[in-house]
Amino acid sequence: MSSSHLLASRLFSVKNLVAFVSGGGTGIGLMATQALAANGAKVYICGRRKEALDRVVEVYSPQVEGQIIALPGDVTNKDDIKRLAEEIRQREGGLHILVNNAGISGEVTKFDEEKPSAEVLSERLMKEQTFEGWNEVFQTNVSSMFFMTAAMLPLLAKFTNGGDAAGRAIYENFATGVINITSISGLVKVAQNHFAYNASKAAANHIQRMTATEFAHTGIRFNAIAPGVYPSEMTGSDSDSKNKTSLEGKFDPASLGVPAGRAGSEEDMAGTILYLSSRAGQYTNGAIIPVDGGTLLTNPSAY
Repeated sequence: MSSSHLLASRLFSVKNLVAFVSGGGTGIGLMATQALAANGAKVYICGRRKEALDRVVEVYSPQVEGQIIALPGDVTNKDDIKRLAEEIRQREGGLHILVNNAGISGEVTKFDEEKPSAEVLSERLMKEQTFEGWNEVFQTNVSSMFFMTAAMLPLLAKFTNGGDAAGRAIYENFATGVINITSISGLVKVAQNHFAYNASKAAANHIQRMTATEFAHTGIRFNAIAPGVYPSEMTGSDSDSKNKTSLEGKFDPASLGVPAGRAGSEEDMAGTILYLSSRAGQYTNGAIIPVDGGTLLTNPSAY
């Protein structure tokens, strides 16, 4: 009996899928974009900085089997979200993969001493943390994920089995998917100097659980990737001419007790994105998958 149906080239294929990646111009969003487009998907990338998106198209499009298309937009603005969904509907009729990746780090309060007094804690936090900063972090990291998912649901339903008969299911029993990029910062029990960010990522992880549960009847899959430390504008240097960042001098694996002894790579993220987008991940639904080199094993967490 043939085992050709188990070949990696078949199981992990995303050829001809239509994907949308928010925050696709840099960091993990760019890694997801490259992984999907390199393997034959048509990838729409969104972000507020048009120049960053255009640079991705210019630099990476010639090297991929699929396509990369820039759609500038603000995923914290409901009117813009509606416009983006309508743009995809008009161009493609539906969507196979939505990657909710857009995020910001927010305000940081770093204490020099290991166990600051209550007085020092109060003074520094009240001075350096703001309601405006918390609202901005939650609007970008949590609310946008919810509203982007809500807006794209009909497009995802169109291309999933059990959806509209005119939809483009890639193969039998194909279920479209939402991939939420959250963070292990939403699972660890320490603040890591940014209370708002970690609280927002905990909320993002719970949005993942709720949407997977509440929308299970649609036939759409909902999964999350919770990354550890990866090169991005939040963790490393500013982007270079290829929209890449460096962690040199910014990250010491020993300080977080990362068993892998390094930060995450493009390959680490790409493999997980391809798994959740393809045949390989069709029976995976409702999962939050840490891709962190084992960081959660050595830090207090709720995972």
